[in-house]
Amino acid sequence: MSDGPTYGFDTLQIHAGARPDPATGARQTPIYQTTAYVFRDADHAAALFNLQEVGYIYSRLTNPTVAVLQERVATLEGGVGAVCCSSGHAAQIMALFPLMGPGCNVVASTRLYGGTVTQFSQTIKRFGWTAKFVDTDDLDAVKAAIDDDTRAVFCESIANPGGYVTDIRALADVADAAGIPLIVDNTSATPYLCRPIEHGATLVVHSTTKYLTGNGTVTGGCIVDSGKFDWSANDKFPSLSAPEPAYHGLKFHETFGPLAFTFHGIAVGLRDLGMTMNPQAAHYTLMGIETLSLRMQRHVENAEKIAAWLEKDDRVDYVTYAGLPSSPYHDRVKKHYRRGAGALFTFAVKGGYDSCVKLVNALEIFSHVANLGDARSLIIHSASTTHRQLTPEQQEAAGAGPNVVRVSIGIEDADDLIADLDQALSKACA
Repeated sequence: MSDGPTYGFDTLQIHAGARPDPATGARQTPIYQTTAYVFRDADHAAALFNLQEVGYIYSRLTNPTVAVLQERVATLEGGVGAVCCSSGHAAQIMALFPLMGPGCNVVASTRLYGGTVTQFSQTIKRFGWTAKFVDTDDLDAVKAAIDDDTRAVFCESIANPGGYVTDIRALADVADAAGIPLIVDNTSATPYLCRPIEHGATLVVHSTTKYLTGNGTVTGGCIVDSGKFDWSANDKFPSLSAPEPAYHGLKFHETFGPLAFTFHGIAVGLRDLGMTMNPQAAHYTLMGIETLSLRMQRHVENAEKIAAWLEKDDRVDYVTYAGLPSSPYHDRVKKHYRRGAGALFTFAVKGGYDSCVKLVNALEIFSHVANLGDARSLIIHSASTTHRQLTPEQQEAAGAGPNVVRVSIGIEDADDLIADLDQALSKACA
């Protein structure tokens, strides 16, 4: 799209990054199912490999279909650029990769998806990195956790599984004071409900598998760069500020300015880690994003109605949905998430672990799957699945105790979903 008018979200989710195919006039972005691209001549090839010219070299690095998705997500998030990759977990590693080094740490929220807690507490140790987990509502604890080796603060905008909403602006102020970036996983909120960059985030990551695609067909991830962080302000980020030996001493921040992180993500991250998004996955996600605002409106409407019904049910101990007036996060939702608190939350079933298992087994419309953000309503007992690797204390901190189930409310008829939950609760609590 041209740089002229400022377009609304509903327009951008359909048109951003996409132009009619110059060869055929095709209106929908084609799936460029190709491995490599023919260079004009030897000088053209050399310029591309030297990062002196932008273009397509090899689909591990760049692909026209994926490029459209990158531009679209970056535009919707208010960033300057984006890098798409193979999954949300890949996006997290890709986000940390230019920032971290042996001995460095990341300060992370205790309220993260269980797989992320495992990745940060166990897997990244193999790189010589560590994570410090703190309650990000306790800003003093966040400040205390940051030391000279801290390279980022990491949180989720709407936390999985509990649906807690984060005060991104407050966290960003803490990170800014320490001279380090704030990374926000915006998977559960999507840029329709929250744009973390507007609240001070440096980087935004997504599992595009979830709401952005919205149909449970493909996995993918994305890292969006705000373009606002000064990577050369100190010596903490040499991958971006110091000479890069693989490119004859090129300094990414000096050369590419606001796009330094994005170029590094492609030219080094995808080149060497190889966490590439395939063009067909990008195509499915582009198709999904075209209806993002419509789906998120329905997701939120349904979640508000179902959470209110559950809260009044005697078979339920509590509901964590931040969109409820009773939630301690309700005022934060009204201030920072004005289109709603999303559609992901947990509720505790009286009868504990056994009743949760019975509930999951008795549901008919809800699908028992390890996913969220689908058009279909989904449920899972986190303590026995996604958060199983965590200690009981970690499970409780993440909002995934043994008496809790997580629901991702879809876009079906809300009354049908309530009826399904009603009959299943009757069986679970008989």
